Amino acid sequence: MGYIGNKGSISVSMSIHQTQFCFVCCHLAAGEKEGDELKRNSNVEEIIRRTVFNPVPVLGMPMRIHDHEYVVHFRRIIWLGDLNYRINLSYEKAHELISKQDWAGLLEEDQLKREFGEGCKFDGWVEGLISFPPTYKYEFDSENYVSDEPKSGRRTPAWCDRILSYGKGIRLLSYKRGELTLSDHRPVSAVYVVEVEAFRRRKFQRALTFTDAQVQHHQ
Repeated sequence: MGYIGNKGSISVSMSIHQTQFCFVCCHLAAGEKEGDELKRNSNVEEIIRRTVFNPVPVLGMPMRIHDHEYVVHFRRIIWLGDLNYRINLSYEKAHELISKQDWAGLLEEDQLKREFGEGCKFDGWVEGLISFPPTYKYEFDSENYVSDEPKSGRRTPAWCDRILSYGKGIRLLSYKRGELTLSDHRPVSAVYVVEVEAFRRRKFQRALTFTDAQVQHHQ
């Protein structure tokens, strides 16, 4: 995504027992003008294309983000960060729905929700139920969204900060936002229970012994 500026991603591939996990933390392109969501979609494509964990193929180890999908072992992917997707509503209409706590009405115009559709950038991904106010843009050290004064940098509130999951065996326990006021964003957090595959050492040794015996028999 380039080498200058504050946008980009960091990805981690790891395993717990025989289950492999991938975590992608990113900051996608900003902007609420028409067409800015296409820049974010392009960022997602570039992250997927340019992220390489193992330049030299290693048996059973994923090289890229979506290699974690395949069922060689059980694999899970978490994508999180300031995804920066906005709400396609006017400033006034968004504030009207926020005042009514009409999260469903806001989500109908949420750009990221549309990317969950078939053939879209996050087809197959899952997000928890959003039951909290938009996380951006707040005045610093305040409970208020930025006002409509030109100098304040007026923005239509949006759920810029998101956590998504991909893969089977993932169960979401909670999805909420924090109320820290140190930024113009509010942080979000998610808690998951995830199934992992673990070989029992004795069972694995018996399987190896049985396999060795078969090899000896055929020799």
